Amino acid sequence: MSQPTQDAGPPLFRAVASSTRPLYQLLKAVGFTNKIHVEITPEGLRFSADHARVMQGAAHWNKNLFASYTTNLPPAAGNGDDDDPEPEPVSFQISLPAFLETLQIFGVADVAARQARSDIDPLVRGNPRMNHQHRGGNGSDAFSHHTLHGGGFASSSNGTCILSYPSDGGPFSIILEEAGVKTTCNLTTYLPEMPEDIPFDIDDLSFKVIMQARYLLDALAEVGSINPERLTIVVSRKEPYLRFRTSGSHSGAGGPGVESTVDFRRGRDLLETFSVRAVERAKGERRWSQTFKFDTIKAATEAMRIASKVSLRGDGQGVLSMQFMVEVEGAGGAGGGVPGGGAGLSFLDFRFVPYATDGNEETDTEGEGNDVDMNEA
Repeated sequence: MSQPTQDAGPPLFRAVASSTRPLYQLLKAVGFTNKIHVEITPEGLRFSADHARVMQGAAHWNKNLFASYTTNLPPAAGNGDDDDPEPEPVSFQISLPAFLETLQIFGVADVAARQARSDIDPLVRGNPRMNHQHRGGNGSDAFSHHTLHGGGFASSSNGTCILSYPSDGGPFSIILEEAGVKTTCNLTTYLPEMPEDIPFDIDDLSFKVIMQARYLLDALAEVGSINPERLTIVVSRKEPYLRFRTSGSHSGAGGPGVESTVDFRRGRDLLETFSVRAVERAKGERRWSQTFKFDTIKAATEAMRIASKVSLRGDGQGVLSMQFMVEVEGAGGAGGGVPGGGAGLSFLDFRFVPYATDGNEETDTEGEGNDVDMNEA
């Protein structure tokens, strides 16, 4: 950690919140890397994480999460003659574990930390609306609705959290005040090294599915019970509409091969929005099928826990996009957060790159029936 620099001018960024719980849990959802890329804009903060260019995650702290939010960003290059020039976002990197540990000092964040779990809950059971199959292993046909801490974050007014960035290259400062105790932490900032975003072609969208996030979490828990290495996602206009399939072994390695499949056959009940535009060349059917490393998809399970809904999208190159909508109580306290003190919305974005295919991938035909009309959006 570095010492704060002396700067006579106003800081580039300063924000005040009365609760770190939503900040902590949104940030923890992308906690799969050691350093995180920070971008400060007039509308909020964006935290981006990358893993080997095959997975990226981004957490958004909208300015409505804070009681006060002030930026003094420099004008963007080339806008010097404008009467109202666009500000240039400020970016840098910081240690994610250090930042999360600092936020946990705040009492309300400690509660959130104890409730958070890093692995999929193995006790999800009892949802009869999904069709689940195990081949070569034991499994349940049921799922349960996963408890998501009441569906949102509760705010607290027991103290204040002040975030500031005084100047370019300076430390990122966190000041926590609670019950008469003041804690100051200055995190060293590093030059931004975030690679370019994984390309996702919105103009070549192959499918779009919107569903409750807990259904996705339950499905991943079921297919993950056999220690799989790969996850295949199939989206089709025919039943079962949406399929998750994994293969692996209960012993982890060297054991007998088993396969686990979760089908969303009753699409109208589970899928709020469903649209498939992709045409599989080999079969001439409207379907999208890609295989991903299971552990990369599993890294998004924290987002699945805290989100209310998820939008799944795939493009023509096979890239998978997951956008999670998280309902957040106004964390800013009096005068901040959502007007009227109601719940606001924050978003978590993930992108995944699939395994390369050689054209001889196994086709998934079991259980497909007649083309069924569903709502498309």
